[in-house]
Amino acid sequence: MKFMSDNAAAVHPDVWSAMLAADSADSPYDNDALSRELDAAFTQLFGRECAALWVATGTAANCLALAAMCAPHGAVVCHREAHIEVDEAGAPGFFMHGAKLILAEGAHAKLTPEAVAAVVEPIRDDVHQVQPYAVSITQASEYGCVYRPGELAALSGYVKERGLGLHVDGARFANAVAHLGCAPAEACAGADALSFGFVKNGGLGAEAIVFFDPEMAHVVRYRRKRAGHLQSKGRFMAAQILAMLDDGLWLTNARAANAAASEIAAAAGARLLHPVEANEVFLSVTAAERAALRAQGFEFYDWGADAARLVTAWDADGDHVAALAGAIEAL
Repeated sequence: MKFMSDNAAAVHPDVWSAMLAADSADSPYDNDALSRELDAAFTQLFGRECAALWVATGTAANCLALAAMCAPHGAVVCHREAHIEVDEAGAPGFFMHGAKLILAEGAHAKLTPEAVAAVVEPIRDDVHQVQPYAVSITQASEYGCVYRPGELAALSGYVKERGLGLHVDGARFANAVAHLGCAPAEACAGADALSFGFVKNGGLGAEAIVFFDPEMAHVVRYRRKRAGHLQSKGRFMAAQILAMLDDGLWLTNARAANAAASEIAAAAGARLLHPVEANEVFLSVTAAERAALRAQGFEFYDWGADAARLVTAWDADGDHVAALAGAIEAL
């Protein structure tokens, strides 16, 4: 009974069907009919003009977007627990040709204007100090917590006032929108670029970089090729994304994952370390308690000495979820 990662979830049957339907000759790279549909599809979804590019991984989506926003001698502000800091093996510095990350603090792995100001304001405007160019946030955060539209408005207001760019790592953007019940645009308000995750939510191997300033996409097309992410049969990348967007499948899947996490959270009670607002549950559990859960067949990640992370997916088995909830309640 696996609760380790939504990366391990099955590919949704509609995605397989879309890829099979795309298996006929078309123009290579991103000149095929499906890839040419992406801009219009995301423009309709967000209600404003967008340019969208497919890439194979979330790391590439994050780093290519940031490379368009930050000069090699600059820096990106992010949370200390941000995926780009903790889990991308130095890829931001690689893609941004040496630009650094400036780490800020914040409850539940979320940033506030005050948290960003605390690390940005002391930086002198001279050649001896690295200057900030952008801020990157994660929606939902690394601890499964969601930025509300009001929080985004306050943060983006400060970011724009400072003349910085705003990037949203949306590996679990679908889960955030499902939790908020708002329009997609409200869940990333003020962003210049969004890494829109599909792999964790039923996709096979395609993510989208959505630029809310279409001009930014131009240089990233070149950067994507240089980075080795311009796949020759790009229609299969586009097919996955369009299948997920079709008829709101991305939201349906996210709601299913969120519901499973909520069931587990309800059983966890006071053990919860963070609010459960997406599809991740962080629990306070001792080593002995973790061993007891594993002895019953549950798989999950340890999260430090006395904690665990449980992740649900769109295809979570209802019986497995109920069993885990019961096992946690019985600890």
